[in-house]
Amino acid sequence: MTNLQDMLALLTNGRTPAALLLLAIAAILLAALGFQHLGGVAPCELCYYQRIAYATAAGLALLALLAAGRPVAAALLALAGLVLLVNVGIAGYHVGVEQHWWTGTLGCSGDQVGSAASVEDLRAQIMAAPVVRCDEVAWSLFGVSMAGYNIPLSLGLGCFALLAARRRKLGVAAGTL
Repeated sequence: MTNLQDMLALLTNGRTPAALLLLAIAAILLAALGFQHLGGVAPCELCYYQRIAYATAAGLALLALLAAGRPVAAALLALAGLVLLVNVGIAGYHVGVEQHWWTGTLGCSGDQVGSAASVEDLRAQIMAAPVVRCDEVAWSLFGVSMAGYNIPLSLGLGCFALLAARRRKLGVAAGTL
């Protein structure tokens, strides 16, 4: 038990949690860009929303890294954790759209084309329609899509950030970090 506590203390002290969070998010975003540019897997609208959440959490982690040693670092880590938990919801929604449990947004499924009032409106909607549909799985491994893998990744990173923020806040209040 002591070894686990020591490892947890090591991972959640100083600049380590913000740096680990930033590195993990960078790896995830680089993997997504690799799939897109090297693997030809084009992202849909909901994929972009998930990337925005990751980028936001990365920015907050960077600020927490820069603010290490100050009480605001705990708040920044907590915000990054909350953003990642929101991303769990976005990814879960995306999986539901892919599995046809519910419909996606209008810009995601191409459903807006049927609402045209004139031929010109229809043409404009067709030209503006997204090329990539959110309700079609572009890539999967063992039957799980990228959005499906995003759920445990975001959940784990979000919980890690919140745990580190809590430990940091308690440590800063006690003067130990």
